[in-house]
Amino acid sequence: MDTPPLSSPLADYHRSQGATQGEYHGALVPSQFTDAVAEHKAVREASGLFDFSFRGKFAMKGRDHAKFLHRMVSNDIKRLRPGQGTYATLLTPQGHIRVDMRLYCAEDRFFADTDADLRDKALEGLKRYVIADQVEFEPLDVYALAFQGPRARPLLEKTLHITLPAMQEYDHFATNYAGFPAQVVRASATGEEGYEVWTGAKGLPAIWGAACGQAPTYGMLPCGTRALETLRIEAGIPRYGQELGEDTIPNEAGLWNALSFSKGCYVGQEIVERARSRGHVNWVLMGLVMESETPPAAGERLAGEGREIGEVTSACVSPTLGKAIALAYLRREVAEPGTKLEFSSGAAAQVVSLPFYQRPP
Repeated sequence: MDTPPLSSPLADYHRSQGATQGEYHGALVPSQFTDAVAEHKAVREASGLFDFSFRGKFAMKGRDHAKFLHRMVSNDIKRLRPGQGTYATLLTPQGHIRVDMRLYCAEDRFFADTDADLRDKALEGLKRYVIADQVEFEPLDVYALAFQGPRARPLLEKTLHITLPAMQEYDHFATNYAGFPAQVVRASATGEEGYEVWTGAKGLPAIWGAACGQAPTYGMLPCGTRALETLRIEAGIPRYGQELGEDTIPNEAGLWNALSFSKGCYVGQEIVERARSRGHVNWVLMGLVMESETPPAAGERLAGEGREIGEVTSACVSPTLGKAIALAYLRREVAEPGTKLEFSSGAAAQVVSLPFYQRPP
């Protein structure tokens, strides 16, 4: 039996504001509030606020939790100090991506953050390797709001009545708002400066309302997942179920920020290391800029010399670039930027490096 999607604690409020809702990675969240292109441009030019209730979280604690986690995931956990975090993958023994997640180090535990429809899969994948280790797993009823854009930082500071410290990506700290415990995390989901605020179901409406009260000052728009998709495609950010899955190894997806090549053994490490030492993989995630105004469909294939040479995973019309763009896995022989490719439909595209868009320093 299929698991019904989770519902955001803000679902009734979003409906009252006229938001269109849809399922996204295991949760019912807003697809758009007004106009997805306007929401996209607000994030690129000022700030946007997202309901990230489609993210699922759990904690790992116990005497051996850090040592155990270090042996399981693809990135270096032992180097992290409380208040720091990292991006990582949990792989199959064959090196394929079982789950991708963000891991955050606290004083006596780690927090894991992944898509809601992957949380149980992550827990199952970790628990199967617990033998003699003392590790406890605790699913968390915690939700997130994401502040994204060049004015996200002052918007968040005004919303929470705090001054943010200097933060690197995945740094985090505990605070509170109106008596509700909250966690502030620096994390970009759009290619812009980004922050998340984690809190319980009761605190979520208070923080959302406070942020919306500051909207005119900071050019903020509430944003949905349609804008989130075009933003993350422009930024070349792969997502599980589209670019990532159990038929992909991290090297193919370019997930270098999820890998450590000096930490030693972990599940799937041998395959990842072999691909690195060989110097290449057969398939590479790249960008395509279409010569027509119509984006290709996800799953559309490219062929050449009688064989398949590529497959589209995500595509959109880019509001920032004004062109149809796509993420696609390409055979390494045709993955050189500047290469011209043709779909079976006759549509033409040019290969480009990712990301399509990157904010100037």
